[in-house]
Order: sequence, then structure tokens, then C-alpha cells
Amino acid sequence: MNAMLSQRLIRYADLIPCRNAFVDSRSPGSDAKENFTLIGPGVSENPNQHVHIAEPHGFNIGGARQPPRCLNSQHSHETAEVFVVHKGRWRMIFGVNADEGEAVMEEGDVISIPIHMFRGFENIGDETGFLFAVLGGDDPGKVTWSPRVFELARHYGLVLLEGGRLIDTTQGESVPVGARLQQPPDAAEMAQLATPPAEKLAGCVLKPGQFASNPASPLARPGVEEAAIITPTATGDFFAPGPISGWWPHGFNLRCLRLESGAAVPAHVRDEPEVIFVHRGVLQVTTPDGEVVMGPGDTFTTPKGMPRGFRASSSNDVAAYVVRGGDAPAAPRFV
Repeated sequence: MNAMLSQRLIRYADLIPCRNAFVDSRSPGSDAKENFTLIGPGVSENPNQHVHIAEPHGFNIGGARQPPRCLNSQHSHETAEVFVVHKGRWRMIFGVNADEGEAVMEEGDVISIPIHMFRGFENIGDETGFLFAVLGGDDPGKVTWSPRVFELARHYGLVLLEGGRLIDTTQGESVPVGARLQQPPDAAEMAQLATPPAEKLAGCVLKPGQFASNPASPLARPGVEEAAIITPTATGDFFAPGPISGWWPHGFNLRCLRLESGAAVPAHVRDEPEVIFVHRGVLQVTTPDGEVVMGPGDTFTTPKGMPRGFRASSSNDVAAYVVRGGDAPAAPRFV
């Protein structure tokens, strides 16, 4: 594998976390979480957050790793937020006061949480869990926190400035002269962040048993199936909208690519950004510049316009989640 390809591969074992990425990082129950920014700037409030790949893709890729009972506090996003459960058992919690519904998520499950609503999440399993995350847009904006988070942050020495920069007074940092503090949302703002009805939110979750293979997918062949998870609109590669399309913008598609042991997809070219996250098995990606062998938890972004082929090289099957840029990706060109 040449240097260019290696720079586009993020091994799970090489992930660099930030343990104080957000204003809630010292709140009891939230102080053991790790935040990762894999592709794009993300929404971290700490300027020291490590960015693995800065190249704009039209979306951001991140991750969260939390031990059992660790909580990510209630907050809202300005763009789409999608989670794939890679490890663990999680509870997604809705509402500004965490009392307006929940969704329990198992390994392989996907949730797309609507913009402009409060959500939090907790690892309710017995082992450390990991969430693979996709945020919409090159600039996903800033996080809006619930008022309770601001109260706890002040108590533990953290101050959030307007624009999203975090100041840690316990580390000797001080608020710059003339800087304005970020204020908690007022009643009018929170009214605009109301939780949608439970029946609407139920359609935002998809479990692996609900993944439906699309026989019209250009990648489909013996031992290979591609299933839609998030499809905002009909696409050029023959996917209909759904099963998650959303009443809010995504700007990307999410698919699950499943290959039986030894099955392969021949070399093909795409013009959209394509990010592959391996959930299970070992996936071999072959390009003119070399091969990339990916294991569980690894992430790879294939250069646009570069031929790539896939093969399941493990004795078990492969399940990979694939993010493709744009609402309507074109059909691949086989070479």
C-alpha cells in the first residue's frame, strides 16, 4: 500500500481521541467519553481535537467511544447526525430534559436523528461501546446544549464562547478580552427544538434484520448484496427513496454492503466521495495503487475517480457501511 492510500486509511487501533471535546466533558457521568473526528472538522469545541483527514467530502465522519453508563448530554445539531452502532448497547434519549422518548440500539443498528431536536446517548451495555457517526455538510455548525449542561459546565470550570470555542479555566485558560459567552437557549429557541412525535422518530431507526437487499444495485452479484439505509431521493444507481429518507436534509446516502467469504465486486469508478466503514469481517479493497486490507472498525475513503474493487478475504462474511456523497449518487462505471 503506497503512502497516498495509507493516508486515507484510519485504523480503529490508531484512532486519536479527545477526552474534553465538549462543554459537558466534566459533567458527572459524561467525563469518561472519547470523541473522534475522522473526516472533516466535526463539531468539537476543543481546538486541540485531532482531525485524521481534513479533506472536504460534503459530510463529516466521526465517532464516540464510551464505557458502560457513560452519557453524552442533551444537545441539538444543525445538520443530520447518523449513528451506526459498531460495539455495545446504547440508549438514544430525546428531549431537552431527557424525558421525551428513547430508542435502544444494538450492534449494527442505524439511527438518523432529525436536526433541531435535543438528543443524548448512553452506553447501557457491559463493555466499552463505539458509535460510527456521519454529520451532514462540510461545516456541520455548532452544537446547541440544554440549559442544564451550561449549569454543570460552570460548576466544573468550563466556559463556552460564542462560535463554539471551549475555555478550560482549571487549566489556566482565561476568557479572551471582549469575547462573548455562549448563552443557553431561551424558551423561544427551545420551542424551535421540539421533539417530533414518537411515530415519526420510529421511522428513523433501522436494524440489520430490516435491511433489504436491492437486486438492481450495480454491485449486486452472487455472494454480494447492497442494501439501502438512508436514501433521500431516487438515485442514479437504481435505489428508490428510503427506508430512511428524512424530512430534513442529509446530503449523503448510507448503504450496507454485505459479501460472503470469497465474494468480490470487480473494479469500478465513482465520482462521488465514498467512505467505507467495516463492521464485521475483513474487506480487501484493490486499487491501481495497491491494496488496502480493512478489519472491523477501520475506515477508508477512496479517491474519487480511482478504480476500486472489493473482496471478502475473511472466512466469515463481511458487513461494511458505505457513505456516498450527494443525495443521488450516479451508477458506477466498471473498468
